[in-house]
Amino acid sequence: MPASDELYPPVQYGWGWILLAIGILLLLAAAVWLVLVLTRPRRSITLPGAVIRTPITADVLSQLRTEYLARIQHIDDAYRSRNIDPRRANLELSRIVREFVNEYSGLEAPVLALDDLVARGVDPALIDAIRRHYYPSIFQRGPAIDPAYGAEAARAVVQSWH
Repeated sequence: MPASDELYPPVQYGWGWILLAIGILLLLAAAVWLVLVLTRPRRSITLPGAVIRTPITADVLSQLRTEYLARIQHIDDAYRSRNIDPRRANLELSRIVREFVNEYSGLEAPVLALDDLVARGVDPALIDAIRRHYYPSIFQRGPAIDPAYGAEAARAVVQSWH
């Protein structure tokens, strides 16, 4: 069979097919972009006024201890001058000690109950202070324990916390 010498031009596609191909390519590109955006790790959102944690150095630690010891002394002085009652003084001391532990170690002590702190194995000085001084004064009926002992326990926690 002899070959013919005529050339046949390629079949021309209509504009509709080209537009359909471009549309499909655009949809695929949009789908890839959407998958990439939705699967990226999210950045943490920092609320206005939120504290950003930085590594703690020895100078910062000593300054933190000094600040919290001054706050404990302020509560102790307010109790001795009869500006606050014993129950309120013990409540404030408990709050201050828990805030110190939170700032110093990152442990969320202000929101943890005594059992949670025991389960996490925190420093025995904190457990002892909460169990012997703060909880009985805050939660039990009857007279509160003398906050002078609670202030000494708070100082011991701040000074001995690792």
